[in-house]
Amino acid sequence: MAVFPNNDIDAIDRRILDALAGDGRMSLKELAQAAGLSSPSAAERLRRLEERGVITAFTIAVDPAALGYPLQAIVRIRPLPGQLHVVERLIQETPEFVECDKVTGDDCFIARLVVPSMGELDAILDRIVERAETNTSMIKASPVKRRLPPLSR
Repeated sequence: MAVFPNNDIDAIDRRILDALAGDGRMSLKELAQAAGLSSPSAAERLRRLEERGVITAFTIAVDPAALGYPLQAIVRIRPLPGQLHVVERLIQETPEFVECDKVTGDDCFIARLVVPSMGELDAILDRIVERAETNTSMIKASPVKRRLPPLSR
């Protein structure tokens, strides 16, 4: 994927991105209206944003608690020597890990985990602790949900 400097995003692209960030399910007609374009022009802009890698996916946001996962945790994971790839595979294969970043610093991974109970949290961490050190913090609230970075600088 090519990386384009922020100045390649013009005011119309910003309006399109802002509108989709607010409602990714809006119709092309609604998107065109929000961007001040005709429907064919909005479709072309949208296609170009996808081709350039600015828009990488259209997705949904769900509430894990509504799906039976009322507890969320951030888990810092430091694999034991020689276990990096094994731990990475364990994380990828555990569906309760809903996000994971490979990072620099003392830890190799910082992951978000959703679980129905503390017992389930312990069971998942027990599978990893044989191959890595972990540090877990329970999430009380998320005052900032995932959002777009600033589009103008």
